Parts: sequence; structure tokens; C-alpha cells
Amino acid sequence: MGQLTASTTSSDPVKKAVDPNADITAQTPLQNPPEIIKAIYATGWSGGNAKSVDYFINLIKGTELNALVVDVKDYSGTVSYKMDVELIKKYGAVEVKIPKINSLIKKLHDQGIYAIARITVFQDPILAKARPDLALQSVSKGTIWKDNKGLAWMDPSSQEVWDYNIAIAKDVLSRGFDEVNFDYIRFVSDGNMSDIKYPVWDIKTSKQKVIGNFAKYLREALPGAKISADVFGLVTMNYDDLGIGQKLEEILPYFDYVAPMVYPSHYASGFNGYKNPALYPYEVVHMSMAEAAKRIKIFSGATSTIQDDLNVARLRPWLQDFNLGADYDKTKVRAQIEAVYDAFCSPPSPKAMADAQICSSSSDGLGDKFGGWMLWNPSNVYTKAALNNE
Repeated sequence: MGQLTASTTSSDPVKKAVDPNADITAQTPLQNPPEIIKAIYATGWSGGNAKSVDYFINLIKGTELNALVVDVKDYSGTVSYKMDVELIKKYGAVEVKIPKINSLIKKLHDQGIYAIARITVFQDPILAKARPDLALQSVSKGTIWKDNKGLAWMDPSSQEVWDYNIAIAKDVLSRGFDEVNFDYIRFVSDGNMSDIKYPVWDIKTSKQKVIGNFAKYLREALPGAKISADVFGLVTMNYDDLGIGQKLEEILPYFDYVAPMVYPSHYASGFNGYKNPALYPYEVVHMSMAEAAKRIKIFSGATSTIQDDLNVARLRPWLQDFNLGADYDKTKVRAQIEAVYDAFCSPPSPKAMADAQICSSSSDGLGDKFGGWMLWNPSNVYTKAALNNE
């Protein structure tokens, strides 16, 4: 049995040691979030690294940027911090990359930075291992099916999978994140798809309806939250669901922002006659976003005649700040940003300035559906020279 030390008396209660690794209390969202979001992306590991966080903050404060997207559940299915979610604990899904998530949010908010939590949804090897009954199965092998990268996927029709990700989102929001960004909200796009057995999907329901049902369910579960969805870049121009369940009009009513990933390097050779679309950053992004802007305007007009208070998402694309297909220097990165502004007839692009009066004075103005833009670099190193000063 332990004994009190000589310096401890009954009148001096034993002081509890302060845990240096303890986090602070949960935060609250920004009171005055920016109207137009200009963000960069950070992995969970970067979000938990003090030097990386300082780099992000300095970059954001020194430029036109105002937001940071941080992984809280990535492609591996691991969750970046200790969550008070029963199933996360049960499935062993935590890999602590951000030891003090509340402190990170406070650090961002203290600088007026909008904090976005990213959740990878249906691509989830951790959940597939814990719940193989809800994961895509290989018909030929009788095991969990995997894509070309060796990653497992969950059945997009499963309400249990929906609820699992919603529980994560609710924890994220309770911490003070300003928004939750949902990625991989789709059916698989690569691998031996003829070998897939879906444990839940009835196949009679179209893929786009499945994703639309998920989006609706998500909004109903998170009624007051800011939420966004990432979609393939070609979703802006294709009127089918690309075979993955993503159709722009199907999800527009349920999100605050829809983020097409219009990376020029991801467009196939021959797109619009370009042998290498990556060499045409302005043209590819402008064509994609201008078409999306037109579609969202048509959709907004059609739905307003049915229901006045129906929400319609704003567009906020992901742009390429990584080398693939071409060297993405300051000129190419900036060209994409200018293309987004031009697509919405919004300053400060010189081209857009010429059209600004026309757009603002006509019924064709699209500014109210412009939500900003985000830069993606998997290594989390960004081209500062491509950004305007604060």
C-alpha cells in the first residue's frame, strides 16, 4: 500500500498531475465563416504535426486562402483521432495521427481559418474487415473484393454503413469543425467489377438513386450542419451517372457544397481534342465548371417552381496542385483558379472583369452558386506563388 509523502498532509489535497497529452475542451464553429471558401488539403498525419500545421497557417494567413481540409477518415478507413464513438472503438478503427484534435481546431479558429473535416465513405478497408457482411464480395474467390489498389469497399446501399459514417461526422461536428466533406460517395470505378457481389444493393435501384438516397439520409441526419460532397470532374459534363452513381442533379439538394475534382491530369487523352489535357489547365477547368454552372442554374430554376425553400448546393471545385501529366507550376495552378472565376463571371480574373457587368446585370448571373475552390496536393506542399496575397 502506498503512503503519503512527508510533504503531503491531510489539509493539502494531493494534486492531480496534469497530463501533457490531454486535449482541451471541444470548440465551437466560427461565428463569421468566410462566404467564399479557398482551401488547401492536409492528411491526418500533417494535421497532427506541429511544423506542418504552422506551415499551413502561415500559408493561409499570407495569401488569399482561408480554409483547411483535414482527413479524419482516409482511404485506409482509419480514423485520425480518438473518437467517442462505440463502433470506432469496437472495430479498432483509430490510428492516432492527430493527438489533440480540439487543440488543432482552436489553433485554426484563433487565426480565423475555416476548418473542414474530410471523411472517405464507401472505400473503407477497416470497416470491411470488421463487417465483411456489408463489404463487396468477390464471386470467384468468396472473399472480400478489392480494387486495383488492393482496397476494400462497402456496399453503398447499406444503411448500417451510412450510420457508421454519420456517427463519425457527428463526433467531428461536436468538436467544432465548421464543415464535413464526404469523399468516395460512389460505387467502385476500377478493378474486376464483373466479379463483385453486393450484399445489400438489390440492383433494381439505379446507382444514382442509391447515392441520392444516401445524400438525402445524410442531410436528414445532419440537418443544421455544413456538409459537402466530392465528385468526379466529369460529373460536371456527363448527364449519366458515369457508372458510379454520381449525377450532379441527384445530390444538389442535399449538400451545401458540391466539389467536382476537375484535375486536368485526370481527363482522358482526346478530351476536347487535347492529346494531354494536363497541358490545358484553364481550358479543361473552365469548360467543366461553366457547364456545371449552367446545369445548377437550370436545376435551381426548375426546383424553385416546385419548392421555394429547397436548398441547392454551391459549386466549389478541387483543383490540381501536383505534378501529373505536366509540371504544375504557378502558371498552371493559377490558370485553374482564374478559370473557375471566369466560369462564374466573377472577379478578380481579368477575363471575368470584362464580363462582370454583363453577368451582374442580367438574369444569367451565376455568382450565387459560386462557393470558392480548393487545392489538392497529396504531399501537402502548395504553390504559394500561384496565390494572391492576403
